[in-house]
Amino acid sequence: MLVSLSVRDVVLIDRLSLTFGGGLCALTGETGAGKSILLDALGLALGARADARLLRPGAERVVVAANFAPPAGHAVHRLLDEHGLDGDDELVLRRVVTADGRGRAFVNDQPVGVALMREIGASLVEIQGQASQRGLLGGEGHRVLLDAFGGHHAAVANLAERCAAWRAARDAHARALAALDEARRDEAHLRHAVAELETLAPVAGEEAELAARRRRLMAGEKIAEAVRATIAELTEGGGVEGHVHAAQRLLDRVAGDADRVLDGALAALDRTAVELVEALAALEAAGRSLAPDPERLARVEERLFGLRAAARKHDTDVDSLAGLLDKLRQRLALLEDRDHAVEALAVAAASARADFETAVRAVSEARAKAARALDRRVAKELPALKLGASRFVTRLDPLAEADWSAAGGERVRFEIATVPGAEPGPLGRIASGGELSRLLLALRVVLADADTVPTLVFDEVDSGIGGAVAAAVGERLARLGEAYQVLVVTHSPQVAARAGHHYRVVKDEAGGALFTRVDALSDGERREEVARMLAGARVTDAARAAADSLLHAGAG
Repeated sequence: MLVSLSVRDVVLIDRLSLTFGGGLCALTGETGAGKSILLDALGLALGARADARLLRPGAERVVVAANFAPPAGHAVHRLLDEHGLDGDDELVLRRVVTADGRGRAFVNDQPVGVALMREIGASLVEIQGQASQRGLLGGEGHRVLLDAFGGHHAAVANLAERCAAWRAARDAHARALAALDEARRDEAHLRHAVAELETLAPVAGEEAELAARRRRLMAGEKIAEAVRATIAELTEGGGVEGHVHAAQRLLDRVAGDADRVLDGALAALDRTAVELVEALAALEAAGRSLAPDPERLARVEERLFGLRAAARKHDTDVDSLAGLLDKLRQRLALLEDRDHAVEALAVAAASARADFETAVRAVSEARAKAARALDRRVAKELPALKLGASRFVTRLDPLAEADWSAAGGERVRFEIATVPGAEPGPLGRIASGGELSRLLLALRVVLADADTVPTLVFDEVDSGIGGAVAAAVGERLARLGEAYQVLVVTHSPQVAARAGHHYRVVKDEAGGALFTRVDALSDGERREEVARMLAGARVTDAARAAADSLLHAGAG
């Protein structure tokens, strides 16, 4: 609900901070005191269009802040999360407008666009003034309210699921058909590509291995020459092996007289002789394997260059050729099994469509039943609101099957006829301002459990009526106050007497300037205000007695 409203430098308001209670809250005061200014200020905080004419003369900027306490689980919390805005138990919408008409918007002191502020505000407050009502309930709003009134939540949710399932099945079938058509167009090319790649038989990682092998083969002559020279160094002129053997013989002759001092050296020479033999054998084997082999090099190059050419042809890399072959085989498999695969998807899409159509008809039947019940309930409210000659109709216009959606198979519109025998038409075009105000009040009473906007604002809903009709309006506003926070700007004592909280808007003069203030009234002050509304400028004892009677009736 709306907890408080702070206003600075708006027309006649210098500075104002107003705290609101729950239930029905009445704002009264003489004509021109500034009641509509308060609604304009609240509208700014809710994202209404900025107007520099709201700026108080001599001021630099308008500042309005509305503090809300949204109910737990309210849709506004999801909206805040979607836009990354901080939000807890308190939500503050603040608007600043400068003299040149420029402005800034803030949600919990975080800057936002006015469009987002307007969306957040619309989820929290509904202002039902005679001017703003005409755009209050669009066709989308009518459908949502009718579904909420009829308790169609499960049926509507099922409809949305069935619609999503049908669209998914339909799209899968369409994609399969498109893929099949494409495959048919490219069948010859596809078969040639598969045959070519199957002949090539690419293997992931093969390119790197072939490139390394090619480098070794191309360097074979140089490596073989190095091996031959190394063998020559080790063997020519007696070589290292001969010198090692000569050293062994010399030490063997004196080893017996050396008292085992030469044993370590002899063992090392023995190991050296063995390792030299092994090294020579390894070199000779390497020389044989690394001998130039032009044919082998040609085979490796042919394979490597063939893989690279295929990769260029298919606009991919060599390592991806094996995966590409698998994909092309799958496309061929789809082509070869086209009847079965596409037919299966067509059957699935038809089944999903049938389920969707069943869900659409179920919701349509539920809506027709709820529409009749809503029309009866609203009709019962109209006579007491001086709308007895009016006829309210919930119109369900069937849509062509091609236009069915998750919203159903019909367009929902609330219509009214205010003249007997006339055809019902759109609310805003048929009903006059006062009639429309009272009609929407009747709708709100009937739909009290169907809407999620926690705060309703009625601007002079009692305009042009009095007596029993005003009392009926007050009684219905009080009933609404049991489900919502209701703020009503009123000149009717019968309405004001029903309020749980009463605020008086007063225009004062100070230093030659006019200012608007708002007073929260005590019980005694309420009595005087209601008496003033009954009697006019001069409050009499009879007016006070009548005020007591109204207040007592309102409290009861």
